[in-house]
Amino acid sequence: MKKALRRLLRADSRSVPERQHRSEEIVRRLTSHPVVRSAGTVMLFCPLPDEPDISGLLDILSGEGKTVLLPRVVDEQQMEVLLYTGQRNLRVGAFGIQEPVGDVFSDYRKIDVVLVPGMAFDASGRRLGRGRGYYDRFLAHCPSSMYKIGVCFSFRLLESVPSEPHDVIMDDVVTD
Repeated sequence: MKKALRRLLRADSRSVPERQHRSEEIVRRLTSHPVVRSAGTVMLFCPLPDEPDISGLLDILSGEGKTVLLPRVVDEQQMEVLLYTGQRNLRVGAFGIQEPVGDVFSDYRKIDVVLVPGMAFDASGRRLGRGRGYYDRFLAHCPSSMYKIGVCFSFRLLESVPSEPHDVIMDDVVTD
């Protein structure tokens, strides 16, 4: 079921209409989200071409004095989290995604909120990832108090997303 839905969504994701405008609206909603506003440490993601471009949040949040983190793929099974220290310290990594260089951040208890990309979400917070399980494995090692926000375009907010017991449910989903 998940594979078929991913295949359908990939075929539909060649170009995102008004990606920049939609992404700006998502960034606006995230910067005004009460949990993001009150957070001291936020984990973001650098987007793939069919995901919302929230990269503007990197400098907005770090400019507000927040600790900003980004994931980096380590191998086929895991990712680690690194401190964001500026655009100049990003390099193209796994899957063509911008990844940080520098210090690994391992005190997951200090992460207040994590923004999670997905191919699709539903209103219950179920997420359809890309099928490799990086975020589910990462989030399984994090405290349950960490607030998880799914981020996607509104046309990727589906009525229902298939779920399995190991799938981590989001606390909220933000769209355009």
